[in-house]
Amino acid sequence: MKIHEHQAKEVLRRFGVVTLQGSACFSPSEAHAAAQRLGGKVWVVKAQIHAGGRGKGGGVKLARSLDEVKELAGKILGMQLVTHQTGPQGQKVRRLLIEEGADIKKELYVALLVDRTTQRVCLMASSEGGMDIEEVAAKTPEKIQKVFIDPAAGLKDADADAMARAIGVPAEGIAAARAQLQALYQAFDATDASLVEINPMIVTGDARIIALDAKMTFDDNALYRHPDLVALRDLDEEDPAEIAASKFDLSYIQLDGNIGCLVNGAGLAMATMDIIKFFGGEPANFLDVGGGATQEKVTEAFKIMLRNPGLRAILVNIFGGIMRCDVIANGVVAAAREVQLKVPLVVRLEGTNVELGKKILAESGLPIISANNMADAAQKVVAAAKRQ
Repeated sequence: MKIHEHQAKEVLRRFGVVTLQGSACFSPSEAHAAAQRLGGKVWVVKAQIHAGGRGKGGGVKLARSLDEVKELAGKILGMQLVTHQTGPQGQKVRRLLIEEGADIKKELYVALLVDRTTQRVCLMASSEGGMDIEEVAAKTPEKIQKVFIDPAAGLKDADADAMARAIGVPAEGIAAARAQLQALYQAFDATDASLVEINPMIVTGDARIIALDAKMTFDDNALYRHPDLVALRDLDEEDPAEIAASKFDLSYIQLDGNIGCLVNGAGLAMATMDIIKFFGGEPANFLDVGGGATQEKVTEAFKIMLRNPGLRAILVNIFGGIMRCDVIANGVVAAAREVQLKVPLVVRLEGTNVELGKKILAESGLPIISANNMADAAQKVVAAAKRQ
C-alpha cells in the first residue's frame, strides 16, 4: 500500500525525522490560507499523487507570493499529471501539499528497502539526490552506497556515520545525519514498510538534515497490525479493478495486453504470462486466485477481467494441488454462464481430479477450448485472441 508524501511525512515525524512545515490542501483557497499560516516569502506547491517524477511533469512549482500560490494551485489541481511512473495516461491531481521554502546547500538520496538476497533491510544512499536513482545506478553506480542492517542490532552509529561521510555530508552535519538515518530505520521497521525513499534529503546552509520529499510503501500482509496506516489509503490513486479484486482476496494487476490470465499461484501466473509472450501474445493482467478459489471468487475474477474493454481472450491455467481440478472446472463453467462470456476461453487443467475436471468442461455445453499443457494453452489462446 502506498500513501501520499504529506502522509508519509506525518508518519516519519513520529519517529523524529525532520521535515519542513506544510499542509495538505484540496482547493486554491485552502492553498492560499495554508501559505498564509506558514508565513515566509517562498512556498512550494506540490501535486500529491502516488508516483515519482512530479517535478519533471510540472507538478511541483515555486511560488513567491500568496497570489501566486493560489494561481499555481488552481493550475495543478485537476491536471492529468504524466510522469515516467504514471504511464502516458497520467494521474489526476486531487490534492496538494503547500510547504515552506528551504535553504538547500546539498541534495542527497536516501532509501530503505528489503533486500531478499541478504534477508536484511538495505540502507541505500547517494550523493546524487534529486535525480532518478535508476539513472545514477546506470551511469555512476559507484555513487550508490549500501549498508545491510542486522535486525538484532539496528542501524549502528558507526554505520550511519560512515554512510553520511560517504555521500558527502559535511563534518558539522554528521551527528544530525546519523540521527535522521536511524530515525528512518526505526520508522521503516515499526511500520512494516517495504520502502522508505527520501529524494532529496537536503543539507541546509546551517548544516541541518531535512527530508524534503518522502515516499513510503507498506507490506500489505502486515496492514492488519496498522489500522492507522490503512486509514491513510487513497482509493482514488488505485486501479478500480485492483480494488475490487482485493475485496475477494484476489491478487490482480492490470497490464497492457489483450489476453486475460486466471491462474492459481504467483509463480505459475508469472510463467503463464511469460509463455503467452513467448508465443507472440500480450497478457492483459496478472490474476492469482490462490489455493482456495471458490466458485464466487472465480466468477468475480472473470467479471474483473471483463472490465478491460481491450480483452480478446482468456486463459485459465490451473494446477490442482490444494485446489482440485473438478472444483475449479465447476467454478469456471458457472462463471462463464453467469457473465455470459463472449470472448474465447482456453482452459488448461493439471493435477488432482484432472480427468473429472476435463469431463465437467467437456459436458458443459460451452465453447471452451481445452489444452493439454502450457505450451498448447498459450498457442491456442494467442491464436484465439488474434481472430477476435
